[in-house]
Amino acid sequence: MIFATISSPPDSLSTIHYRENELSYRGGELIEMKKVIPLAILALIIVPAYVVAARSDSPSGPKPSIVLVHGAWADGSSWSGVVARLQDKGYTVYVPPNPLRGLASDSAYLASFLQTIPGPIILVGHSYGGAVISNAATGNSNVKALVYVDAFVPDAGESLGALASVPPPPGQNGSCLGGDPTQVFNFVPIAGDVDLYIKPSVFPSCFANDLKTDKAAVLASEQRPLVLSVLGEKSGVPAWKTIPSWYLVGKLDLVIPPFAQVFMAQRAHATISYVNAAHPAMISHPEAAANLIVQAARSLQGNSDTNTEFSLTPTSL
Repeated sequence: MIFATISSPPDSLSTIHYRENELSYRGGELIEMKKVIPLAILALIIVPAYVVAARSDSPSGPKPSIVLVHGAWADGSSWSGVVARLQDKGYTVYVPPNPLRGLASDSAYLASFLQTIPGPIILVGHSYGGAVISNAATGNSNVKALVYVDAFVPDAGESLGALASVPPPPGQNGSCLGGDPTQVFNFVPIAGDVDLYIKPSVFPSCFANDLKTDKAAVLASEQRPLVLSVLGEKSGVPAWKTIPSWYLVGKLDLVIPPFAQVFMAQRAHATISYVNAAHPAMISHPEAAANLIVQAARSLQGNSDTNTEFSLTPTSL
């Protein structure tokens, strides 16, 4: 113990003797009171300070709800690994379906969904879902942070088609979905529009190039289509101009090349992290996506600890 080492405790047969500044008992050791009192005072000072320090390391404030929005050619199950990790940490997680029927209508649907959630919200989007959250969060005071995972981050008046067709820097490649669309997509006519599916032969090497071929083949079969008209639709006033944002760059992404991701993330003044992952980084590296989301959540709770496994806020690849 901190106060003294006692060979054996006093009992009813022990005789306790008092002397000035000393205490002893039969069969025991002599304890000097001059040493005990300062140590006791020191303990009273140290212990509360330690408790305060331990408490200050814990996040304060209400835990935000987390809303995960999938992108095109995917569905809510793409977030499964992230959902499990966030729920293990005590977060309430929602994965609403993204209709993929149009940027304005998809954003309006998500905005309505967000209105049903009380308290602070962390809004997360993957790929096309990034454009949806950028529009849906505008004007919603409950949305406290935006997190983008291999995502589009359009400014007002920009279209996804324009962002996807930006020429790459020398020595880098553009999107694997560019070029002749008949070689990349299967087209399914619908009323007033066309549904786009990535060809199953293209999907594994383009969309899911860091997943095992059998897993990529399953995702290709399960993909949900995006309507063609989305590519030319203009984005509205973006929420990232008023809401703090975080961005996870997949360094192996062939759909939205890293140079394009970094450009959009820096323009939004996002906190940037990198992971060696292809386009669906939340599938191949769910821990990286979950960690960045938790980082954003903790920043709202008064704990901005950024000690994560990936580098933060670099300026270039």
